[in-house]
Amino acid sequence: MVESNWAGNHGYAAETVLAPRTVEQARSAVAAAGTVKALGSRHCFNDIADAPGGVLLDLSALPTPVEIDAEAATVTVSGSARYGDFVGPLHEAGFALANLASLPHITVAGSVATGTHGSGRRQPGLASAVSALELVTADGALRTFSRDADPDVFPGLVVGLGALGVVTRLTLDLVPAFDVRQHVFERLPWTTVYRHFDEIEDAGYSVSLFTDWAGDEADHVWVKSRVEPGAELTEPSGLLGALPADGPRHPVHKAGIPADHCTPQLGLPGPWHERLPHFQLEFTPSVGDELQSEYFVPYGDAVAAIEAMRGLADRLAPVLLVCEIRTVAGDGLWLSPAHGGDRVALHFTWRPHQPEVEALLPLIEQRLAPLGARPHWGKLFHGTPARAYPRMADFRALAEDLDPDGKFRTPYVRRHVFGESGS
Repeated sequence: MVESNWAGNHGYAAETVLAPRTVEQARSAVAAAGTVKALGSRHCFNDIADAPGGVLLDLSALPTPVEIDAEAATVTVSGSARYGDFVGPLHEAGFALANLASLPHITVAGSVATGTHGSGRRQPGLASAVSALELVTADGALRTFSRDADPDVFPGLVVGLGALGVVTRLTLDLVPAFDVRQHVFERLPWTTVYRHFDEIEDAGYSVSLFTDWAGDEADHVWVKSRVEPGAELTEPSGLLGALPADGPRHPVHKAGIPADHCTPQLGLPGPWHERLPHFQLEFTPSVGDELQSEYFVPYGDAVAAIEAMRGLADRLAPVLLVCEIRTVAGDGLWLSPAHGGDRVALHFTWRPHQPEVEALLPLIEQRLAPLGARPHWGKLFHGTPARAYPRMADFRALAEDLDPDGKFRTPYVRRHVFGESGS
């Protein structure tokens, strides 16, 4: 088949792609398949969403109703819905999601299944908002699980890597709608970052540092702050010596990328869903022609991780477009990269030079290994992260219970969940 992921770096080895138009059709397709995997926005950079020799279910044709329960403060959406498709109606109804990823183009089910996140020291990953989900299991049955009704297994179901079934609907917790303003500060010395990391992360609701690791300064600090009703808005004069940008910026501005595709900056207040992402839904996010990797380390090891990467600056620079440093609050989801405590995430946006990137990954992982680094499940990494998750044995047992014949046990799952070599 001639199908590939968003970046074009992985050609799917599945034999067939099916696009069910109803949940019943999806159930029938799963029941009939030998090996099957759901296909979302294709924004993964490895083979996590592939089913070699089997069936890929493209869920984009499923209906995507948005069901807001105002009393419960939840919204139920199709697993195939992109965040950008329903955040506007949420805001109009007076609600918000607590956080969003840097791009609104990704599907809810795919984002949740891989542990994707936004930024904010007190904001957990996107999966933490899930309070219920509907799952097509290996026999084609449609089962519903919830945080309240299934407390023993629900933390293992949410970040499921596609290893447990096909998620067709999810219910997400909501908060009251809020506004956000976004400021960008330039040239923050690394020595200041080391001494004041907590203060920097507390400077806003969501904070991101951008760097190419060259020189003695972080290139940008993006600070997204909540606008409290009735509060007087003032313009900051700087951030610990970093000066406000004199115009909109793109994270990869050093490569000549204009800021047109980014969400509004310069302190202009606006709805949460138009400020928390870095990129607008209507445009290609980030650079487009790129690869990505990401590693999570305990929050207390942030400075050590930054120093480790600065020590590789001369190796990283020729292949790197930009690196983003974010924080994620801890959670209890078994395979969440933030399981067990707050994390700092180092996100690498690479030039589309895969052999060179893959040659660097073992070196990066070697430097971060003493810190207990965990890779993002959907991006490029080298090693097998199973040992970094204390509940991995429980997840394996759950997978064997829901999928005893291994219908969802693709080569990716065999390698990274079950530790099988040669898969």
